[in-house]
Amino acid sequence: MKELNGKRILLIIGGGIAAYKSLELIRSLKKYGSHVEVILTNSGRKFVTELSVSQLAESEVHTDLFNHKSELKMGHINLSRDSDILIVAPGTANLISRIAYGMADELATATLLASNKPIIIVPAMNPQMWNNPATQKNLMSIKKFGIHLCGPAIGETACGENGMGRMEEPESIVYFVNEYFTKKNRLKNKKALVTAGPTIEPIDPVRYISNNSSGKQGYAIASALAEYGADTTLISGPSSVDPPDGVEIIRVKTATEMLDAAKSISPADIGIFAAAVVDWKIKEYSENKIKKNALKKMLELTENVSVIQSVVRNNNLKPKLSIGFAAETENIYENATEKLLKNDLDWLLANDVSEDKEVFDGDYNSVVFFDRSGSEKWHRMAKIDVADKLVNKITKYFQ
Repeated sequence: MKELNGKRILLIIGGGIAAYKSLELIRSLKKYGSHVEVILTNSGRKFVTELSVSQLAESEVHTDLFNHKSELKMGHINLSRDSDILIVAPGTANLISRIAYGMADELATATLLASNKPIIIVPAMNPQMWNNPATQKNLMSIKKFGIHLCGPAIGETACGENGMGRMEEPESIVYFVNEYFTKKNRLKNKKALVTAGPTIEPIDPVRYISNNSSGKQGYAIASALAEYGADTTLISGPSSVDPPDGVEIIRVKTATEMLDAAKSISPADIGIFAAAVVDWKIKEYSENKIKKNALKKMLELTENVSVIQSVVRNNNLKPKLSIGFAAETENIYENATEKLLKNDLDWLLANDVSEDKEVFDGDYNSVVFFDRSGSEKWHRMAKIDVADKLVNKITKYFQ
């Protein structure tokens, strides 16, 4: 746990029965050399005392947003600025909901909202509360903010029910935090190329051919690569997704533009081709709008450039690890395997879009992972989690 030594950690204790574990968490973090500051929420004070917390943390406990002395120095801002990371434990359903909606109604939520540092939330709640669609929606929102979740575990909760919602044990949380700091160096000095979103091929100044793609999965992968320390470039077709932090983005429209951009930064250590590139383009682009009655006669198509093949099958451009994506409506295993081999890819992630109509614009994905030795079906998960799982595999590949 050497990464924890000297780290300044701001712990926010929420109001749940699992708050007692936060006392042991303080002890464990300090054992590994961390300095711990604590914000005790109004409801958290119902479960643990300021005296207990301050004695274990060996520091003042912060409770009041409107404390005259601390707010003279903008305490809710400085608390996060002076920390290396913020941990919310326990993260109750109520606290997660307020974070998701950007509330700043007490010191804890105001500090989180004002933070520019990494945030880890350790959920703790009744299994039915965890599975409630409202909670799941809030969890998706905070993940989009870049907040990390540690847990929850499956087991018996304080109410006597079994299921997902039990707060992780203090040592598991400490391990998770230490891993967060170590993963930032796992792909250090590695160069990553990611393509995402659709491409468009103009027919005339008004019309174009395109594929259905939001770019969310590719953007999530680029974000995860940057988080693991890779020097990441995202080549994106038209997309409304916000650019990930720490990622260089090159915006393109056509397949040719995407290929030119990919060539300009190749070879890369990691090449992930998640874009939905149009396979065909109009043979002759019209400088003027084609009239409706003439459109059918003039729609002669020609095969488009293949970004994957042009990069991966060129020895001067080929990444050390090449990963493709495939959206299929039938025979997913046969078609994905054929694409893997045809394009000389190392790995490929495929999904059956006929089963999940919301996969294109949605936040979840169900994929099958392919490599040269076989396939592995991943359970349905958020695209952010698909990205993290994939990048985890990439780090192991380069170890």
